[in-house]
Amino acid sequence: MRRLLQNFFTKRLTRRYRLKAPRTFSSFMLAKAYLEFKISTRRTLKDIVLIAAGIFSASFGFKGFLLTNHFIDGGATGISLLISALSGIPLFVLLILINIPFILLAFRTIGKQFAVKTAFAICGLALCVATIHFPDVTNDNLLVAVFGGFFLGAGIGLSVRGGAVIDGTEVLAIYLSRKLRTTIGDIIIAINVLIFSAAAYLLSVEIAMYSMITYLAASKTLDFIVEGIEEYTGVTIISSHNEEIRKMIIEKMGRGVTVYSGKRGYGKNGETRNTDIIYTVITRLELNRLSTEIELIDTNAFMVMSSIKSTKGGMIKKRPLHE
Repeated sequence: MRRLLQNFFTKRLTRRYRLKAPRTFSSFMLAKAYLEFKISTRRTLKDIVLIAAGIFSASFGFKGFLLTNHFIDGGATGISLLISALSGIPLFVLLILINIPFILLAFRTIGKQFAVKTAFAICGLALCVATIHFPDVTNDNLLVAVFGGFFLGAGIGLSVRGGAVIDGTEVLAIYLSRKLRTTIGDIIIAINVLIFSAAAYLLSVEIAMYSMITYLAASKTLDFIVEGIEEYTGVTIISSHNEEIRKMIIEKMGRGVTVYSGKRGYGKNGETRNTDIIYTVITRLELNRLSTEIELIDTNAFMVMSSIKSTKGGMIKKRPLHE
């Protein structure tokens, strides 16, 4: 078995370095190749699971809620739903056709890997919508709008976590924001205003209004899925008792800190002197305790707090809060 693995990674390294014939690689290079393969395989499997879950969630939102009431969403999915409601063309066909330009645009603006994942995700969504039967959950318009948006937003969010999208509007927004020098959010709002205006004119004002609720539910769920349940806060602390505060954060709260040098002062001619500045990242649930502990050490400590969407690595997700 060991021999087979060694041959496998030797061939991978040979292809990577474009060697004409295999040669003997060091144990370090083979171990590094194994680690890279392990990480990439684990990431790929995780992405597949997330995208598959996103496909099923979005399909349930479509067929269990939105289709029977002719409600739509924003973006490319909204365009597909609107055309399907007006023309009777099957939704799974429109999901592919409407998103083809966005996939090609993603290939140009973002990259090949993202475009390929997105193509598979959209084709998987279309196949799921075409072949899997979901029961109509409710006929209440408000519940349809809210929960249809919830499952659709969860599907889009899970796909984004897996490195793909099942709605190409954001790809277009990224492209146009670069060309027009405006924000992505402004582009998405402009696109959705056009879609909902068309829905109000072609379907009815009532359906357009319920569809806006669907869009809001989907966008909030998308944010929740992508950003996660935890909200992080970055805290910058300037104090004359910086060493005591540093030890408190590490020993009492079990969190990591970064210390960097700076200068403090005030006014035009105020006192200026060197000081150590402490930076740490905590969850919002720990913010009150951190403030209390700092106040016990230095009531005049200066704190600056900023919201952080997500973190990776470090101690914040690995160590529990010590009491």
